[in-house]
Amino acid sequence: MSVFDSFYQDLKNTENADAVLTSEQQIERLLKPGSTYLNLNPFEVLQIDPETDIEVAKKKYKKLSLLVHPDKNPDDRERADKAFDIIKKALKQIEDPVEVNRCKDCYTEARARLNIVMAEKKRKLRKEGKEDIIEEDDPAGFRKALRRATELLTQAAEKRKLAEEFAKNYEESRDERSGSWRNFQAKKAKKEEKGKTLRGAAFKPPKVKIQK
Repeated sequence: MSVFDSFYQDLKNTENADAVLTSEQQIERLLKPGSTYLNLNPFEVLQIDPETDIEVAKKKYKKLSLLVHPDKNPDDRERADKAFDIIKKALKQIEDPVEVNRCKDCYTEARARLNIVMAEKKRKLRKEGKEDIIEEDDPAGFRKALRRATELLTQAAEKRKLAEEFAKNYEESRDERSGSWRNFQAKKAKKEEKGKTLRGAAFKPPKVKIQK
């Protein structure tokens, strides 16, 4: 079994363990400190692997929604409402081909980067004359490292997305401001020109009294 196959087996075991979490535990998992960027990853939110079929993902969503639904948690309604919104957003991401591919790309890149890091760690150990066994060789260690790498990439992608949206909105608003300023200047010039015309039309030279 390869390291990556071991990772997926470990993920399956974790999913099975998480399946017995109570409503309170699921809400805590989704709202715990530091979960902001983890929750950008729909696979993490729904506790499924990236290759999970859409129908299976929907079933997992239904199970989670029953656990964290505000009506099922009247004593913790506010937090339950937030948790429920998080899993709803995750399902929408899974159902959106563009979004789900973007998330899968994060996993692919994270795996590639992690493999490079692992190879470098092993190379360094061999160079030092030590056994090239590292924490990531263990499935649990690999999963932890991959999860962290994916989180960092998701975080970077989200920041990049927000920066692009800000730049786009700024450019659009700048064009609007420029257009409004040009219109204002044009109206001002037109009004001034009209004022000059009216003043000119209203002006009458004084009558000259002819001396006899």
